[in-house]
Amino acid sequence: MNNHILNHLPYKSTFRFIDNITSLNENGVTGDFTLKQDAFFYEDHFEGNPVTPGVIITEIMAQIGLVVLGIFLIMKEPGRELSTDPSLYPVLTSTDVSFYKMVLPGQKVTVISKKQYFRFGKLKCTVEMLNSSKEIVARGTFAGIIKHIDLK
Repeated sequence: MNNHILNHLPYKSTFRFIDNITSLNENGVTGDFTLKQDAFFYEDHFEGNPVTPGVIITEIMAQIGLVVLGIFLIMKEPGRELSTDPSLYPVLTSTDVSFYKMVLPGQKVTVISKKQYFRFGKLKCTVEMLNSSKEIVARGTFAGIIKHIDLK
């Protein structure tokens, strides 16, 4: 339904942490991701007792809760076509995240983001991550911009 937006993300392969977008509109986004048992970051974090690093949890929240919504809002601007633009790069400008529960290999998490504001190209959202039992894993405020970067 809303997964067309995934074609416009700059992430590929092992660093795209989004499986599905279940809700997407001007006010927010909801999506999910299942952490793969053999993900590269589990090998040494922690040996024999793998736990998802906080930086990966933060990245999942940012990709779904900020980047997907930001690209959606930018593509809705008048005169802009929904096409892949290789010069669009998300830039996270600030985060404030609290962690409440561990995320283990193989777990599915859901991210729910609500827009606080989008103006002058800057997006600020409140973002929550829930586990499959609907318990809060992490909660925070994310802000960022989508920059046009000429790579020539």
